[in-house]
Amino acid sequence: MQRYINTAMTLTFRPMTPADVQTFIAWRYDPPYDIYNIIVTDQECEGLVSFYVDPANRAYAIDDEYGVIAAFCSFGADGQVPGGDYSADALDIGMGVRPDLTGQGLGQQFANAVIDFAQCVFTPPLLRVTIASFNLRAQRVWVKLGFRSIQEFQPSGDGMPFVIFTRNADLM
Repeated sequence: MQRYINTAMTLTFRPMTPADVQTFIAWRYDPPYDIYNIIVTDQECEGLVSFYVDPANRAYAIDDEYGVIAAFCSFGADGQVPGGDYSADALDIGMGVRPDLTGQGLGQQFANAVIDFAQCVFTPPLLRVTIASFNLRAQRVWVKLGFRSIQEFQPSGDGMPFVIFTRNADLM
């Protein structure tokens, strides 16, 4: 468990539990962010729970100061989107914030805590995030933290474009 304290909120990182996975798959975002809604069958849900609670998949719940899950993050292949060039040696970051906390200017706090956690736990040379092209709100957060766009691509299938951003891990 890792704790980060700042003036606005205290965030605690801990390994995922099945209850955490059930919580975040029930989160519902308003359009256009509804692409982040996780819609699964009961059978798919079991697989998703197994995936996120497996320590090898490096997924963490992020609790607020009241012990309530406020966000989650993952490190590794879960943060990649098929079709992107992930050949560089980098730690991929995936992150989701509880819907009622989005759009309130808290994204930079969450992202900064995730970066700090990644640097302490994994000591990567390079950090990487992949963000849907339309999600300018998220892109601004990561750019403010020193990330730079390195690739735009469209995965096969739905065709929604994505942007890959990277940053040296020891930048700040």
